[in-house]
Amino acid sequence: QVQLVESGGGLVQAGGSLRLSCAASGSIFSIDAMGWYRQAPGKQRDVVAEITSGGSLNYADSVKGRFTISRDNAKNTVYLQMNSLKPEDTAVYYCNIVVVTASLDEYDYWGQGTQVTVSS
Repeated sequence: QVQLVESGGGLVQAGGSLRLSCAASGSIFSIDAMGWYRQAPGKQRDVVAEITSGGSLNYADSVKGRFTISRDNAKNTVYLQMNSLKPEDTAVYYCNIVVVTASLDEYDYWGQGTQVTVSS
């Protein structure tokens, strides 16, 4: 079993910054892709940023140039640095990790979610 613990959400004024962290622990052979998603009230969960095991990056158009995703493989942790925050960034942010087992099976795991609120 794998556990994900998110931290770093909170309330910030527009133009401010926050850094989210998501640490994975448990039965992990290796981690493939890691990513961040967000879900605003009444809306679907959408991808914010992704990083592969090889370091390839993918960002939603709405966050390009403002958000940076990174990973620390030694710590099984993924980060999301969010700068120049806007009220429309307000949402619950979820991390997602694709874990590879010793038998090379892949499983998706989700964090518990952390609230990010940006005031105008």
